[in-house]
Amino acid sequence: MQKNCNFQTHLKYNFLLKLFKILSITVTSLLLIVISFLHYQQFPIYEWEFILEYIKDNRQKEDFNSIATKLGYNENDKLLIIHADDVGLSKSVNESTFESFKNNSITSAAIIMNTYEMEEGLKFAVENPNFDFGVHLTVTSEWKYHKWGGILDKAKTPSLHNSVNNFYWNKRKFVKNADLNEIKMELQAQISLAKSMGLKPSHIDSHEGALFFDPNIFKIYIDLAIENDLLAFVPIEASMHFNGELDKPNNAVIIDQFHMLHGGTEVEDIENFYFNVIRNLKPGLSQIIIHLGKDEPELKKITVDHPNFDYRWRQKDHDIMNSKEFKNLLKENDIKLISWLDLKKAIL
Repeated sequence: MQKNCNFQTHLKYNFLLKLFKILSITVTSLLLIVISFLHYQQFPIYEWEFILEYIKDNRQKEDFNSIATKLGYNENDKLLIIHADDVGLSKSVNESTFESFKNNSITSAAIIMNTYEMEEGLKFAVENPNFDFGVHLTVTSEWKYHKWGGILDKAKTPSLHNSVNNFYWNKRKFVKNADLNEIKMELQAQISLAKSMGLKPSHIDSHEGALFFDPNIFKIYIDLAIENDLLAFVPIEASMHFNGELDKPNNAVIIDQFHMLHGGTEVEDIENFYFNVIRNLKPGLSQIIIHLGKDEPELKKITVDHPNFDYRWRQKDHDIMNSKEFKNLLKENDIKLISWLDLKKAIL
């Protein structure tokens, strides 16, 4: 009897031990998957509190009814911003953006102030004040050979630059190394330069989303919007920063439905991506971020070894946004196109 009892206890012990091992392996595997995902997406998340908020999905939503009413719409309307990033990256990016504005294919765009062709972009924006432009605040330099640093003298912002005086190539290195005071000085310099050249920007946003992860950096971003009387684009994932320690100001506009091509998208799937976005758009405030350009030598050279957002993606974005099929789809789905300038006039 005693032997039988000991045998059963031994079986239970072995079972619990195996169960514990299985659970340990499962939890470890899940953590590795999450960490690998964050690493692949270049999410520079180092604080467990922020990771917990991300997992708990403590996101906030914009007061859409109020915005819709101020714009002359109602809560059942589908309001969409079609926004072109990276103006100033190259001549073909500029050319595609200018054409798309003239064709009423986009409603807003944003200029990178520390790129080689930004003056051409600024000139067009200043000469065409009816088109809506913002400042694409930039603190990373992701291309393999086409590099840039900050507006300010590098001696004033050493923490933002690598050993050859370029911005870091990814978001993780930027968040890890950057000094908060130097971040604010550089970003303000970018806004001030745009204004000094005649631009009347409607909003700011963040190149590669680098300003959205760290709560202290995000606060700088929001403070700059307030101090410069601009709107700030806030993707709904970043709205969890408005957690009591940081209150959401009117300048911060949370986009509930935010759509952009994701890494690894095949060129032949791009049209279906955008068409499905429009077909499935729900009432509320939405934004599609596109990256325009053309299949030409300069852009090919800039985007070499960078299949995401390369010249093929950008040419496809240009073709789709300027197509009759896409414009007809907008009408068929009763999409109301608005701009960041419309929002600024209504909110501020």
